Amino acid sequence: MFDAHLHIFDPRFPLAENQGYLPDPFTIADYRKRMSRFDVGGGAVVSGSFQGTDQTYLKSALAELGEGWVGVTALDPDATDEEIIELDRIGVRALRFNVKRAAADITAMTLQALRAHDLVGWHVEVYIDGNMLTSMQPVISKLPVFSIDHLGMSEEGLPYLLDLVDRGARVKATGFGRVHMKVVETLRRIHAVNPEALMFGTDLPGTRAGRPFQDSDVDLICDVVGTDMFKVLEDNARAFYRLPARDRAIQADPTPTLPIHRTEQPTLPLRRDELPKLEPADTIPFPAIE
Repeated sequence: MFDAHLHIFDPRFPLAENQGYLPDPFTIADYRKRMSRFDVGGGAVVSGSFQGTDQTYLKSALAELGEGWVGVTALDPDATDEEIIELDRIGVRALRFNVKRAAADITAMTLQALRAHDLVGWHVEVYIDGNMLTSMQPVISKLPVFSIDHLGMSEEGLPYLLDLVDRGARVKATGFGRVHMKVVETLRRIHAVNPEALMFGTDLPGTRAGRPFQDSDVDLICDVVGTDMFKVLEDNARAFYRLPARDRAIQADPTPTLPIHRTEQPTLPLRRDELPKLEPADTIPFPAIE
């Protein structure tokens, strides 16, 4: 699988309170331990509000995680073209618009996002409550490629979210413990509009969520999307982050079902004229039922 949304809070690097809250450490070692039962072949490390525009933690995390891992970051408004190109070189693939938890100059962020897209092909990931989606329409309409975090967060914005999906937006199937909506129904409706849209992520460590990621969330997704589970669990996100598709060779069955070898000649059909003739006395009538 590809984890399209996780956070790393490494105490070796700067962290700042957001709305009076500071997260507990959650290192790469913690993440690997939590996900040890899953075959995670890559993922997207997303900068949280606690990290501001610091890039040091992200550079360290991507270097440690290696191939198949990408970054989603927030940039200083004065970031140069050279800084963006360098971040792209080490694996950063997107900008994050944290509209829900961080005050920002949306106009400046949009201009920066357009510049980053022109320079290196970055997309934008929008963290916003669904009831604010329509108010962001003037901004969203200018973004060439973007995704919406955590299913859009709330039921109110679902009709507009589905319209965005129909026009090419991607949606992260993440944060089930922090949304205010019917998760199964929302997943089903998004997937029906565009099977390429949903991208699985754990949202670990689940800071400030009602509940963090549970292993059963994967089962829930698979139940909803059925045979498209590989798309949602990995393929859609790898394509979105411009990573090569994963070679998923079909494994040979170690205990295949073997044919039964016949030791006798099979029964051959008889022609009608070869059937034995019955004498009239051989026909036994059924007794009448009163």
